[in-house]
Amino acid sequence: MKALMLDGIKHFSYVDVPVPVISAPDQVLIQLKAAAICGSDVHGMDGSTGRRIPPIIMGHEAAGVIAAVGSAVKYFTPGDRVTFDSTISCGRCFYCQRGEVNLCDNRRVVGVSCQEYKQDGAFAEYIVVPERVLYKLPEQVDFIHGALAEPVAVAAHALSLAQLSPGDSVLIVGTGLIGLILLQLLRLHTSGTIIAVDIDEKRLELAKGLGADRVLLSNNNIGEQIRSLTGGRGADKAFEVVGTEKTVGTAIEGLRKGGRLTLVGNVSPFINLPLQAVVTRQLDLQGSCAISGEYPLALQLMADKKIDLSPIISAVAPLKEGAAWFERLYNREAGLLKVVLEI
Repeated sequence: MKALMLDGIKHFSYVDVPVPVISAPDQVLIQLKAAAICGSDVHGMDGSTGRRIPPIIMGHEAAGVIAAVGSAVKYFTPGDRVTFDSTISCGRCFYCQRGEVNLCDNRRVVGVSCQEYKQDGAFAEYIVVPERVLYKLPEQVDFIHGALAEPVAVAAHALSLAQLSPGDSVLIVGTGLIGLILLQLLRLHTSGTIIAVDIDEKRLELAKGLGADRVLLSNNNIGEQIRSLTGGRGADKAFEVVGTEKTVGTAIEGLRKGGRLTLVGNVSPFINLPLQAVVTRQLDLQGSCAISGEYPLALQLMADKKIDLSPIISAVAPLKEGAAWFERLYNREAGLLKVVLEI
């Protein structure tokens, strides 16, 4: 089969590799139809994250058709249109037994190669995954949009942790893919003011079109601007979806006393935290990791057209052109947000 292989730092090859085989009775073989390029793949291709050690077939946002099933597979048959959770949980550990599959002690993330494991991903014609991470695509959702079910579910999981009330004002720091999806989910859940902050004016324009009440270009007096839009107090809730020291600082500065910050972005492994501000203003900081059962909700929202992904998809291109699109995304080409590769 053909695959887009990261075979060196910032270097891809479009190569022939063996088709993966079903090696356990609960596994399925999926013929992939579309796979989206995630920001974590773009950040990881230069070796900075330690999560994409070459050689590796990256890609964890995908959709396709089941080609074959193992002998113990119960709920899926060849021909089913499916997507899958990017986290392969063991199903046996303490956390899996509690339903917290995203915190599994033995989790493996599709398309990740690190010191602990290597799990080839979806930038290929076929992939093998266990039945327990599969979800059927609704008829209304095509493969291109189905490949984005994973980031929709990531945003839905973050929202589930935020303890949002119907009238809360909300600050979103970062209007990339997750931020723009989260914005649409928030618009369904609160009548309060939604404020989006970014350094990219074009993304802020898109955020305004997708439901943000106010958009702010990040600058030195961003906290003051946020407070002026929220009764002088700051936002009730905030979401940080970038993962840098500066953006986390902006989110903390933009919260009211007693506010709650949900941290989704994780580009930087470590940051300096303004501890006194967190403690003396009694802020809640909540991490959000991956997905824990939100796929059915995400797919239903997509099927019902409650989430509009079309403005977020910048380009659809064949898998063999993936290397060029990775380079354009890595160089932060103006106007590029989400690229989906057809297979």
